[in-house]
Amino acid sequence: MALSPEERKKIYEEEKARIEAEKRLTQEKRTPVYDTSTGLVPNVEGLLCYLGLWVTGLIFFILEQKNNWARFHAAQSLVFFGALTVFSVLIGWIPFVGGIFVAIIWTIGFIFWIVLMVKAYQGERYMLPVVGEIAERMATPAGQAPETYRYTPPPPASAAVGTPPAAKAPPVAEAPPPRPEEPSLARRRAESYRRERREARIAGSVVAIAWFIVLLIFFNYFNEYAAYYTAQTVNGVTTWTRQSFFTDDISRWLPILNVTLWVAIIGHLLLMFVEYNIIRRSIRIVMDGLGLATVVTLLAVYPFDFNVIPDNNAAAVTGLVVTVVLILIAVGFAISLIVRFIKLLIDVVRTLAGPQD
Repeated sequence: MALSPEERKKIYEEEKARIEAEKRLTQEKRTPVYDTSTGLVPNVEGLLCYLGLWVTGLIFFILEQKNNWARFHAAQSLVFFGALTVFSVLIGWIPFVGGIFVAIIWTIGFIFWIVLMVKAYQGERYMLPVVGEIAERMATPAGQAPETYRYTPPPPASAAVGTPPAAKAPPVAEAPPPRPEEPSLARRRAESYRRERREARIAGSVVAIAWFIVLLIFFNYFNEYAAYYTAQTVNGVTTWTRQSFFTDDISRWLPILNVTLWVAIIGHLLLMFVEYNIIRRSIRIVMDGLGLATVVTLLAVYPFDFNVIPDNNAAAVTGLVVTVVLILIAVGFAISLIVRFIKLLIDVVRTLAGPQD
């Protein structure tokens, strides 16, 4: 039986009200809470949670009781930097090498300190492995699902105050409007894949930067600890002596190593934020070229003396192994350099040819 105009209009109004209610509910679920116990903007409060390491993390975790997004960053700062502090104190009691390990630990902590502050200020709920899960459980009230949104600034006040124009009455015979389409599954997967790749790239750069800083510290201040150790016990007292594997010629190699490592650190800092392929490949070509030059220079200078090992056969084998490993590393740098250069040429040609589909 055909519906009358009044019945069709009533059905349309009900369907329209239902769709608007669903949209409001979805928006309420996705919109973060901007209210904080301290009165600060959440992303600024998140940055401050990391600024003073675990101290400010503890302060904001106690003070902030309204905004779970900020509480998460406070908890993550408290757990991560608190664990680093305790661990470094325990490691510092180890004789001889304790100080070295403490320096390494806090070098890595410094890198993460910078990254976490930047991520918090950008409004991201950046979770460290394991530590992030613990912080999430600490920050989430019992019985409430964890907040997985990304903090974004609130809409301008003018937009909220403005009066919407009066809606025109739809034609009576018009069919109910279709429900808004959600992004396709393929698009969501592509966006998720790009986001995961970017996060993995940033994590890789953070690890690389920490490793390069460790190499800088070791080769400039502790290279004599790469040595052959012997123990002598006199009257129950054991004395350790070391004979370094490096000769004085290492001073001829250190300048190029330092330049290479500093360029690599700066390069990885840029790679964390640069998305343009041509620039990224150019940065990696420079780093690989310097890496190749550093290894070739090390082979040419060869500041090693393995004759400090009492066993002549062991000394000869050690020297051979070091030489072979350095040659393989140089070959790896050379291959990587060639491949990256070819890819850079391809990217340049594609860019000059026109926009890609």
